[in-house]
Amino acid sequence: MVNDPLNNTADDPTKPTELVLGGHTFTTVTEKVSDIVLERKTPRAWYIAFAFTSGLTAILFAMIAYLFVTGVGVWGLNNPVSWGWAIVNFVFWVGIGHAGTLISAILFLLRQKWRTSINRFAEAMTIFAVICAGIFPGIHVGRVWLVWWLFPIPNYQAMWPNFRSPLLWDVFAVGTYATVSLLFWYTGMVPDFATLRDRAKSKIQQIAYGTLAIGWTGSHRHWHRYEKAYLLLAGLATPLVLSVHSVVSFDFATAQVPGWHTSIFPPYFVAGAVFSGFAMVGTCMIPARQWFGLKEFITLHHLDNMNKIILATGSIVGFAYATEFFIAWYGGNPNESFAFVNRAFGPYAWAYWIMVSCNVITPQLFWFKKIRTNVPVMFVMYIFVNIGMWFERFVITVTSLSRDFLPSSWDYFDPTLIDVLTFAGSFGLFFTLVLLFIRFGPILAMAEIKTVMPDAEAHDDSHRSVGDYHGDVPETRGDK
Repeated sequence: MVNDPLNNTADDPTKPTELVLGGHTFTTVTEKVSDIVLERKTPRAWYIAFAFTSGLTAILFAMIAYLFVTGVGVWGLNNPVSWGWAIVNFVFWVGIGHAGTLISAILFLLRQKWRTSINRFAEAMTIFAVICAGIFPGIHVGRVWLVWWLFPIPNYQAMWPNFRSPLLWDVFAVGTYATVSLLFWYTGMVPDFATLRDRAKSKIQQIAYGTLAIGWTGSHRHWHRYEKAYLLLAGLATPLVLSVHSVVSFDFATAQVPGWHTSIFPPYFVAGAVFSGFAMVGTCMIPARQWFGLKEFITLHHLDNMNKIILATGSIVGFAYATEFFIAWYGGNPNESFAFVNRAFGPYAWAYWIMVSCNVITPQLFWFKKIRTNVPVMFVMYIFVNIGMWFERFVITVTSLSRDFLPSSWDYFDPTLIDVLTFAGSFGLFFTLVLLFIRFGPILAMAEIKTVMPDAEAHDDSHRSVGDYHGDVPETRGDK
């Protein structure tokens, strides 16, 4: 009988789908993932990709230096459009990071075992996306020497920004999100760092991974404290999925600008963030899956589940677009009605319909199983989703500002070459960090993958530590 690629136990429908293929044992899981970092020769494609992304990163910092020396006039900003690509890029990158918390924390709390092979990618991507997002508020303030005004310093001299402004709330929200996500990511990697430490042959690797392992021995007491800390951080991170991008949406929703002043923005932004985040996880994961031979761990079943979430969140985003138009018509406010008609049929109609095509039409193809399980097709669709979500932020920001209340103040926003290169450079920084992590970090959560393997049930409460280090022999160092 030919097995379903999504369920390698298709001859017995009552048997749960295996999440690790290829007949792996605890030992072979450890060897496969560790060898990517310690033994395996780096693929040539990785070097080519790293050279390209490093070049883009250098361009990013060159553009930032030029901006500091010359001023924000190097961007395409004008009188009505005082927020240009900088704020668009900020919202885009903050949204990209949301899938990491969703996969890692919420699916962990919901005991979704299929997360174990993809959560490490998502967690790392969250940190790198937040780093990219954090650059733009710092560089778009104009007077860079006053960038410390962004921080929540007590306003006892009455010279700092309005503490009731959502722009300042962003500092608290994004800062908290970055801190909790970093702790969550690092905590999950501690057992795997210990595995790399004990298998490393190079003295430099032993010192580096030993430092990162912070004295992990694999004892029962360590596992007990680890699991409590991991659960606590998952609980802290879960509300951040809703709160962070809701606060980011308040940057727009609390303003009086037509097209911004709407209460639908918080759930709309959250759904869009998860939507774009999952697409970016897939964009990063599929090449790594191919380069390092991880198809037995990141299976079509994992990708199929991700695509179903993209389909669901993409449908929510499409419903939000329709709701915006309905409320603009139903509310009877002529300024609001004009704002949305202008989006679809005004001078930026090209951007609006790119957004709709990529975010509403493209995900609907995932209703078909053949597309959800076709890796090249889904990879192209992930890229389209990322394009569409950037254009969503562009449409919200630029179309609303370029034509607001007074026709006498209308103007058309044209990005400059500096805008384009800065944006491209942010992608270079993001993918450079992703490539470095793929090469030097445990890209799969070895300890967690072992918990979903059939052998795990045979080891009772000690199954996590079995084979984590040098084979099938349990680690016995430390107190029990």
